[in-house]
Amino acid sequence: MDPTVTPVRPGVTTCENTRTPANTDLARLSDFRTELYACLPRYGDVLFEVCEAVLCTDGPVKTLVDLTLAPEHRRGHGALYAGLNQGCVDVARLRRSLAALPLPRAADGRLVLAVDAWPWLRPDAATCPDRSFCHTFGRGEGRHQMVPGWPYSFVAALETGPTSWTALLDAVRLEPGADVIAVTAAQLRAVVQRLIVAGQQRSDDPAVLVVADAGYDLPRLAFLLADLPVEVLGRMRGDRVLRRPAPSREEFDRTHPYGGRYPKHGGEFVFGDPATWGAPHARTVTPGTRYGTAVATAWDRLHPRLTRRAAWEHFSDELPLIEGTVIRLQVERLPTGGEPKPVWLWWSGTGATSDDVDRLWSAFLRRFDLEHTFRLLKQTLGWTAPRLRSSTAADRWTWLILAVHAQLRLARGLARDLRRPWERPLPLDRLTPGRVRRGFRNLRAKLARPARVPKPCRPGPGRPRGVTNRQRAGQYEVGRVLATGQAHARPAHHKKGTKPRRQV
Repeated sequence: MDPTVTPVRPGVTTCENTRTPANTDLARLSDFRTELYACLPRYGDVLFEVCEAVLCTDGPVKTLVDLTLAPEHRRGHGALYAGLNQGCVDVARLRRSLAALPLPRAADGRLVLAVDAWPWLRPDAATCPDRSFCHTFGRGEGRHQMVPGWPYSFVAALETGPTSWTALLDAVRLEPGADVIAVTAAQLRAVVQRLIVAGQQRSDDPAVLVVADAGYDLPRLAFLLADLPVEVLGRMRGDRVLRRPAPSREEFDRTHPYGGRYPKHGGEFVFGDPATWGAPHARTVTPGTRYGTAVATAWDRLHPRLTRRAAWEHFSDELPLIEGTVIRLQVERLPTGGEPKPVWLWWSGTGATSDDVDRLWSAFLRRFDLEHTFRLLKQTLGWTAPRLRSSTAADRWTWLILAVHAQLRLARGLARDLRRPWERPLPLDRLTPGRVRRGFRNLRAKLARPARVPKPCRPGPGRPRGVTNRQRAGQYEVGRVLATGQAHARPAHHKKGTKPRRQV
């Protein structure tokens, strides 16, 4: 077993119906496969063998019908599509099973969770419902586009050190017109509560660190999760303006001898204006080989000035002061030779020490390991390869891919290195997910295979000759109809502007 993965705590089972008490990787993987089969109440044999075909197929998954040609899939292509369109996945039970598996931890024993949204693009699928405009990144200035598709929000546990492994815990499809921050907060709340129930997070453990990128409203996310043992860390744009704490009553009286209204906010902290920064509360210098010397500077107790618009328009109480720590990370050089720009981070905690600053920016860099996982899901496991019409079928396929990835993670210490002749050999504890997948077919013979043998049957009569399909599929506009069936209208606060104040 990889030493970077913390074993399951005593008294915590790996799944709900543990088959063997031996705490070995092989038994744990077999237990999870048995539990996965129990999470498939309808068309379970078909859906389980689809996972088997994805795990054992040579090369990347390009189409669904190619999976039916794998020897592990003993049924036809009709059964495969019937399982995805009409099957059932007990998502609640599968979520609990994923939360009970061994999870990686940081050096101080805390869980580090990364949240990110990734689109399943369907630009030409006019008959697919529930599509939204997904933001895609280009390779140049002004090349970012909004493409129709199904956006999904993923939550994964991160490891320490450079690696392409993460532990996927949850996936939620974002409905058209949904409040992304509210949905993400509800998703993280459910994940943390499942981790607490599974014994992964105890009362005496360090708080769970949630890492996000610049697309999230970090102060609002921290406010929505304030009642949980959670800390929020993420990147902010370089043109933000925050506020310092308000002066004390004594300081205000000295500077305003004639009185006046007591201020709620202090002076401005403009990210792009060094004259407004003041003296930092902590500063660290870390030498490195790839990026050179990394200088991290932290300022304590900075908060955004909230106004009653956008997400806070209907907030009934007094607007809160969400204080946090701002960290400016500056590296000496980039491997590409470009100009290194500073990275601005915001942490929901206060009173950061030098050790906290180094721990936080190192944890943020590990967030990019999630990009390797997304690349594996799309390019190797074929997450976005099927051309499914129904969004519910897309959800089933997404959860099957998460179950496949969990099996690869559990087989990490069991697989052999079946490398190509031009590839460098790797230690068994450093195998990538792609190399573990190559040897899964040889490992499968030692694992539990709960799927039943298919019953012999004859092909159906099919459509009568000369009869065409008279039921035309419906056409759906992108992002116009919500899940409730009501027409989606652009919120009023979007017309007022949702961006906070930037620098001039």
